[in-house]
Amino acid sequence: MLNNKPTWPILAVTVGISLTACKILPTQSGGGGNAPAFNPDKMVDEIWAAKVVPYLHQKAGPFPEVHALAQADPAAAGGKYGNPNKQANSPWTFAVRLEGKIVAANTQSRAATVDVDIDGDGKADARVQIGPAVRGTALRDSLDFIQFNDFTNQIDFAQFGKAFNTYADKTVLSKLPRDALKGRSAKVLGAYTLGSGQDLPLVTPAEVEIGPKP
Repeated sequence: MLNNKPTWPILAVTVGISLTACKILPTQSGGGGNAPAFNPDKMVDEIWAAKVVPYLHQKAGPFPEVHALAQADPAAAGGKYGNPNKQANSPWTFAVRLEGKIVAANTQSRAATVDVDIDGDGKADARVQIGPAVRGTALRDSLDFIQFNDFTNQIDFAQFGKAFNTYADKTVLSKLPRDALKGRSAKVLGAYTLGSGQDLPLVTPAEVEIGPKP
C-alpha cells in the first residue's frame, strides 16, 4: 500500500540537503542513516588552516586603522574588516594585525593576557589573550562564511565559538613563553569585538609571535 510506506528516506534526503548547503558542517554519514553527530572541535580543525587563517590574513587591517574606523563608524569597519552579515543584534567584530611591545602581562590567571603598546608611546593600546582560558567568540564572529543560521540552535553555535578558542590554545597559545614577557615584542593576527566600555580592546589571536627577552 503506497500510503503506508515509511517516510524515513524522505527525511534522510532533507538532512542531506541541509548539510550540503552548510559548507562548514561535516559530511560523513552516521550509522543507520542518521545525521552525523555535532562535533565542533573536529569542524574547527577541518577549516582552520584551509579557511580561517587565510581569511584572517586577507581580511585583517592594521589595528590602529581598524580601531579608529570602528570608533567612528562601526558598520563601515565591520564591512571592511569583519562580517557584514552578522546577526543584527550582535556587536561588530574585526580582523586585525598588530605589532608592538608588551608593556604588561597577567599570567597568574588562566585567562592570561599581555598588554601591547602599538604606537610607541609606552601605553597599552590592546590586550591580547594568551590562554589557556580564552574569553568570547571573536574568531568565530569575524568570519563572513559562518552564520548562525548554519546551525541547529544557539547551543551548537556557542559550542562552535568556544571550539575556536580551544583550537587556538592547543595549536598556538600553549606554545608561547610565560615568563619575563614585559619588554618583549609581540606580533599578532586575530580578531576583537568592539566593546562599549573603556577597557582595552581584547584581541583573540589566531597567530602570535613573541620576541626574545630584551
